[in-house]
Amino acid sequence: MSEQISEQFVSVERRSDGVAVVRLDRPKMNALSSELLRQLAVVARELTDDPPGAAVVWGGERVFAAGADIKEFGGSAEARTVGAQFMDALNTLAAVPRVTIAAVTGYALGGGCELALACDFRVVGEGAKLGQPEILLGIIPGGGGTQRLARLVGAARAKELILSGRQVAADEALALGLVDRVVPDAEVFDAAVAWAASFAAGPVVAQGLAKRAVDEGMSMPLADGLKLEQDLFAQVFDTDDARVGVESFLAHGPGQATFTGR
Repeated sequence: MSEQISEQFVSVERRSDGVAVVRLDRPKMNALSSELLRQLAVVARELTDDPPGAAVVWGGERVFAAGADIKEFGGSAEARTVGAQFMDALNTLAAVPRVTIAAVTGYALGGGCELALACDFRVVGEGAKLGQPEILLGIIPGGGGTQRLARLVGAARAKELILSGRQVAADEALALGLVDRVVPDAEVFDAAVAWAASFAAGPVVAQGLAKRAVDEGMSMPLADGLKLEQDLFAQVFDTDDARVGVESFLAHGPGQATFTGR
């Protein structure tokens, strides 16, 4: 990593298949302390400056992340500081111009659920539990939960989960659209990496532009979103992959191109 840190809670392994594995390791429950969030922001910026083919965020076999470090909570001043740290880390992760997949085993609660929501997709184990339980502490989500969850599952479902604070099991999370795939707990990491590798073998620059079009377009009026799409549509034709893909389609039909990621 490019910055010196006293204790490493977030590491990155860049694999030969093009997948970068971002590993959280802060025993016992991967509580998202200010230092862990700082390190995550550093890693996310590195993945933006030097993008992999795709990325997997992994908390380990036991737990994804149980939430913010409550010991750092205080009054409104501290809350603004904690909230700003969450926004910096998770917004930077969400903006990585490649596919990101959260690999969730065990608990993804509060800030941990918000971390999973900041990824493009979520692969979870059959025993996973997800939720935004902040209301049970008399507070509300402060790491993007009210916004990303509502955009993912709809306002009414998001309100029910946030206002009740209840935990959602994997099967219900899949039915709600909160997660994308459910696999046996022991297969979560391998399933997430295999899915990420399938994206990494594709036209990754085009994937990044399509991701940007969707993410930024959702916050715009339709006319502005369509203008953004047209700009990015023109931009993608400057890539080698677009040339290869079009030539392959004309010569061999769809699905036969071998992309280089350039």
